[in-house]
Amino acid sequence: MASRSLSRLALVAAGTLLASLLGSSATAQPADTPVFWRVPATAAQAAALTNAGFDVEEGDAGSVYVVGGKAVAARLQGLGYRPSFYDTVYKELPAQANSLAADTFYGGYRTVTAHEAHLTSVAAAHPDLATKLAIGQSWKKQQGQGGHDIQAICLTKKQTGDCTLSTTSKKPKFFLMAQIHARELSTGELAWRWIDYLADGYATDATAKSILDTTEVWVVPISNPDGVDIVASGGNSPKLQRKNANNTRGGCSGTNIGIDLNRNSTFKWGGDSNSPCAETYQGASAGSEPEVKALETLARSIFPDQRGTGNNDPAPTSAKGTMITLHSYGNDIIIPWGFTQATSPNDAQYRKLGAKYAASNGYLVGTNEETVGYDTSGTTDDFTYGELGVASVTFEVGGSSGTCGGFLPRYTCVDSTFWPKNKGALITAAKAAAAPYQQ
Repeated sequence: MASRSLSRLALVAAGTLLASLLGSSATAQPADTPVFWRVPATAAQAAALTNAGFDVEEGDAGSVYVVGGKAVAARLQGLGYRPSFYDTVYKELPAQANSLAADTFYGGYRTVTAHEAHLTSVAAAHPDLATKLAIGQSWKKQQGQGGHDIQAICLTKKQTGDCTLSTTSKKPKFFLMAQIHARELSTGELAWRWIDYLADGYATDATAKSILDTTEVWVVPISNPDGVDIVASGGNSPKLQRKNANNTRGGCSGTNIGIDLNRNSTFKWGGDSNSPCAETYQGASAGSEPEVKALETLARSIFPDQRGTGNNDPAPTSAKGTMITLHSYGNDIIIPWGFTQATSPNDAQYRKLGAKYAASNGYLVGTNEETVGYDTSGTTDDFTYGELGVASVTFEVGGSSGTCGGFLPRYTCVDSTFWPKNKGALITAAKAAAAPYQQ
């Protein structure tokens, strides 16, 4: 790969070309304001860019989107790529954005502190329905540097044995987790609304009541709290932190620090980046991060092992439990496997279940290859399915561009678009928990 530095003359030339690529609306932005660049690239080139420390995201056919300012585009040009402006990262904020309640940022998104207070208030207001648990610690808390407990809430109409860390409790379980990638802001907000729909709706909504009478619903709304703290520290210009806050590996700085928690799980770990500054850096070893340990321990504590150890061992049709991990963006429902292009032994059943989810949100159902176009190892949904047989999928919430697209959609999109589209899909997942492979 060519040198990543450019001469002063080349930088001037690159800046002139970039101005024409960006167009009048984007050239008004400061040079360091990140945007999405469309970069024609093969899969091998995309992997090389990722390992070189570029923030590479899902693109369209024959291309990827690279996040960064004009300097990033200049570096791409210096390596022989042809970036062109695709979309903004930051969306226009409402006029009242600077007068919002405390513990919010970027038009209304809630901080980790607000999410923690929310779980406390729900458990206090609905003691017959809600149990809050600390399931582990974030990296910073483990290091004595502040940080947070990883918090979960279990929702059900409580009977003896409900909402305990037991694999033999009577009710089937639906596990929803969000914001394991810190900058994917809409996902934590969807978890917040799901919690409120069930807890507040139990008394008046027949569907919410039916779910909580028959099912345990487990939710981890903020799976990467240290990372979300970094994101929120940017205020109305959120920082684009994806990974956790572990800064012990490599000479990384800014939002390049950390381990990608959705590449660090213990099932089929090791096929992603070994470059510490890469956005998909998988960590030094499988399950090395405390956040991942907490999530995996919770899953093992509430779901029995229902599947064999071989890649081709299907979960039996009698297996119980559903899991959705919320990500953004792409408008996809991604089914196993992630670590290989081969389909899972429950592929036909996953497609039927995925179609039921898609009936609500309209998302594309498929494997990684059919949706995002690349393999992923060490992911949470591969873990809960591969280790435990739980019917597990990823939702990629929102489109790739526009006001409601990307990592940082306008806050109003949560209520105008994302929640209306996904409420029914989450209801379907909860109802399917008793027999997901018999849908």
